Amino acid sequence: MLTLVIANKTYSSWSLRPWLLMKQLGIAFDEVLIPLDLPDTKARNRQYSPAGKVPILVHGDVTVWESLAIMEYLADAIDAPVWPQDRKARAMARSVAAEMHSGFSHLRSVCPMNLGKKYAARDRGPGVVADVARFSEIVRHARESFGDNGSFLFGGFSAADAMFAPLVTRLDTYSIPLDAATQAYADTVLSLPAFKEWRNAALQETWIVGHDEADEEPIANYRKAA
Repeated sequence: MLTLVIANKTYSSWSLRPWLLMKQLGIAFDEVLIPLDLPDTKARNRQYSPAGKVPILVHGDVTVWESLAIMEYLADAIDAPVWPQDRKARAMARSVAAEMHSGFSHLRSVCPMNLGKKYAARDRGPGVVADVARFSEIVRHARESFGDNGSFLFGGFSAADAMFAPLVTRLDTYSIPLDAATQAYADTVLSLPAFKEWRNAALQETWIVGHDEADEEPIANYRKAA
């Protein structure tokens, strides 16, 4: 049996990626949630992985950490349809997934993932503008090249879509304007049954971490803390 160790669904962008992939592909797994920023968080994470960070996949005597490594393991160990079948599409999907893993630093730092709130649109700086422009370029290129057989980046749902899902939530949370094609793709991701399940669970959480207490006033609070 597969076990996926994750953090708070409201905030944990890294956890969302493999969870969404596995749910959307119908891969059965047990879930262990270890809340962020508690005194014993790191120690509890290290019970599963020496890195002390989530997400962590445990499969028998195999432990895998880091989102992309987990996705590749699923493709290898259980022959899950993680990547597009077409070789050229698969190469691009892996490329943009790796780019997401290491890039988009401005959007990540200025607009942290927070499914419990909604903020008004405002200028968030040239770095965010550049990151959003690059994302739109990826969406356009992938959809034009390989998107004929579906609404996702490469037609059918793949690990590339799971990797970009947290970015999509940021665009929504911070009311960042998008061109029509990028907005349509974002809406597709946000409409996924698996993502709705994740979001509904997030809205039931009562944990609050530091960036949830920022000075910026939200226009909507979806999650009520106890």
